[in-house]
Amino acid sequence: MKLYRQFVLLALLVVVVFIPFDAVARGQAQNLPVSPLKVDVDSICYKFEVELAVSPSERNIGLMYRHQMADDHGMLFLNPEVQYNSFWMKNTYISLDIIFIRADGTIANIVANTIPLNLDPVLSTEPVLAVLELNAGQAARMGLKAGDQITHEIFENKP
Repeated sequence: MKLYRQFVLLALLVVVVFIPFDAVARGQAQNLPVSPLKVDVDSICYKFEVELAVSPSERNIGLMYRHQMADDHGMLFLNPEVQYNSFWMKNTYISLDIIFIRADGTIANIVANTIPLNLDPVLSTEPVLAVLELNAGQAARMGLKAGDQITHEIFENKP
């Protein structure tokens, strides 16, 4: 009976520990809840629907395994606290603009046109609360720059 209980506990441990990584192992994109986000650039308001990556596993997977994304969509990564961020493009097949955002919703820095599948780090220049990933070229099309305002419920500027 003791051996049976040990087997059951081991089986549960395997399910609890390894199932969240199953999507990554199988190369599948994740689908997260979507919420509205606004970007204000020179009195023009751009609207996006963003998936919100909050948990460590959601942030680790991010936009991996996606082969396309609508122009009005993106992913918003929420840090547990204000911190420096480093991203890479492992298993990410689409080029992205990576936008690092302070706690007040203002943009700290932008790394545009990242290279798909590249393992070089993409870094924030200062501690940030969140990171927004959009399709490559979106930041340039909007004229987005450091200091511009992002509005979303996670920032101190929530509507």
